[in-house]
Amino acid sequence: MELGNRSLNVMELQSLAQLLSFAMDDFLSSNFKIEEEITIENIDHVGLTERISVPKLNVPKFKNVLLYILERSAGKPNVGETVLYKLLYFSDFNYYELYEEQMTGANYRKLTYGPVPQRMDSILNQMIDDGQLQRIKTEFHGYPQSRYIPLIKADLTQLKASEVEVIDNVLYQMSDWSAAMISEYSHGDKPWKATGMNEDMDYELAFYRRPPYSVRVYKEEEDDL
Repeated sequence: MELGNRSLNVMELQSLAQLLSFAMDDFLSSNFKIEEEITIENIDHVGLTERISVPKLNVPKFKNVLLYILERSAGKPNVGETVLYKLLYFSDFNYYELYEEQMTGANYRKLTYGPVPQRMDSILNQMIDDGQLQRIKTEFHGYPQSRYIPLIKADLTQLKASEVEVIDNVLYQMSDWSAAMISEYSHGDKPWKATGMNEDMDYELAFYRRPPYSVRVYKEEEDDL
């Protein structure tokens, strides 16, 4: 960190704040002045700002990611709301772990059956009203299920090649899983395990993942090879 090779993450910043007796909110404000006895040099301020920023939902991007996922998986009978929410979650958090930036900026909350993107109901209803999606009420293995059929194609010009690749990898791995299986799997992910029930899940926790959840090769892992 002192050499500027990487930026602080939230957990490290919290530890420094406690050790050096300063408030994180004050530290992150533009008016904060470090006392003479506190010297933290060569911090990558750009990386710091990106890494600790509160997720900001990019609605057009979110809609296109949702449409793309549904184009690839809506025909599968297992892909109801529960599976769809988890496919979105793993796409967003895997992308953040790999590239240290948000894809859709969606905020995910820890609920009983796994992470759920906030504002999902309003976005789905808006897309239905705009003729972009159709909602179908059905049953799957005796349980009620809400499914969504895309009526238009995703605008791929709005998605980076790296984003499409991450989504494709998630779909390849998980789009055939049942709701119970993908929910149980999400409960083993570090962001889920480290978050209180009904609380928002911190993207920074993706950097504390271990296999099979981690999608990034870290330097210490490369050194072991």
